[in-house]
Amino acid sequence: MEKLVERKLTKKDYFVVSSLLFALFFGAGNLIFPLHLGQLAGHNWLPATLGFLVTGVLLPLLSVLAIAITRSKGVYDVGLPLGPTFALVFMVLIHATIGPLFGTPRTATVSFTVGLAPLVPQQYQQVALFGFSALFFLAAFLLSYKENNIASNLGKVLNPVFLVLLFLVFLVSFLKPMGSVSQAAPTAQYLHGAFTNGFLEGYNTMDALAGLAFGVTVVTAVRAMGKKREKSVAAVTAKAGFFSMSAVVVIYLLLIVVGAMSLGRFKLSADGGVAFSQIVNAYAGSFGQAVLATLITVTCLTTAVGLVAAFAQDFHAHFPKVSYHTWLALSCLASFLTANFGLEQIIAWSTPMLMFLYPLSMVLILLSVFSPLFKRDGAVYFMVVLFTVVPAFFDMVVAFPAVVSQSAFGKAVAAFRLHYLPLASIGLSWVVPALVGLVLGLGVYFYKKARVSVGVTEKE
Repeated sequence: MEKLVERKLTKKDYFVVSSLLFALFFGAGNLIFPLHLGQLAGHNWLPATLGFLVTGVLLPLLSVLAIAITRSKGVYDVGLPLGPTFALVFMVLIHATIGPLFGTPRTATVSFTVGLAPLVPQQYQQVALFGFSALFFLAAFLLSYKENNIASNLGKVLNPVFLVLLFLVFLVSFLKPMGSVSQAAPTAQYLHGAFTNGFLEGYNTMDALAGLAFGVTVVTAVRAMGKKREKSVAAVTAKAGFFSMSAVVVIYLLLIVVGAMSLGRFKLSADGGVAFSQIVNAYAGSFGQAVLATLITVTCLTTAVGLVAAFAQDFHAHFPKVSYHTWLALSCLASFLTANFGLEQIIAWSTPMLMFLYPLSMVLILLSVFSPLFKRDGAVYFMVVLFTVVPAFFDMVVAFPAVVSQSAFGKAVAAFRLHYLPLASIGLSWVVPALVGLVLGLGVYFYKKARVSVGVTEKE
């Protein structure tokens, strides 16, 4: 009975957990992608924002709720209704994508490219990236070395610094706007398909994937605060998730509007990082660039800490012969090596994986959230995932760089996809098949339930 005695969390405790979740989710991509979306959408920023919020906020929030509702300890448990083999493969794919292959290296390359590269002569860029990324991942390793200190390091120290700097950027931007949002011209894609394109742009944040992976970090932090029962841990996680993602909504809205206003002075930029650099330099020159470098580095470091910790915790849990600290070191080392390929290569090869994993993650998140309605029945999971994985694979092939997408195989897949799969032209070819799988899976579930009921009645 003594083990079940729990400490009642204070408002300060909830604030720390909410701040932890915010810090884990909000990285450099969460700064640059909404800003660029504002430039792309122009005066159509509102429908684009609504689409972006679905995949950039609602899905990450649902991923936290999925962890809470199913009382999972991480991404492995979310896929477990489909069997341990699927769960393990899914966990490895998620962590590889948001971890050492793409997501974690991007935290270093974005902070360098946006914040420091403009201050470094061109001939020293590669050397500077090497040195910066080495120091960056050394800091991430040290901050995440003690698992129980992660909440304190992120929620109490780095997060407030980030918020203060970001507030200064917003304050100056709205006191002296660069242009009128109503007069900002949208790009051709956002003239009529603003919502859908905003929806797909939200994939780039990787937050729905990260939400599943960060579950273990959040659960560890909540338990360290004195919560022992699974139900209590789930309730704290859900409540903190709601508060943290509400803050993200406000910041996204402000960033998108700032991006749209910037068209009054600048042309459409290549990406949000360039736009951010232009805006800050226009207002504050080299001092502004130094502030931007600090802002980007702080927010990237918070995300990197969460990613390497989640990677190490999950892999240690499933491959316990290797210690948490060894997995942590391997994650940081691999991320450091990948980062030195540069931001452009990382983004080019991460997009296809996101087109494949996001649909699978979305359906698993939604199935987990609504799982009490069908008792986490494996047949429902199996049908939905089966009907999702094939079109998601097709979307991945089409999104690969030209070496794959323009090959004979890539062109054949693209032609088949457009001809036979509804919504393929807007990148959502998985939606209709997933709904078909859901209907079939629920049909199997209710049929089995009816058979059991009939059997019970006959025995009586």
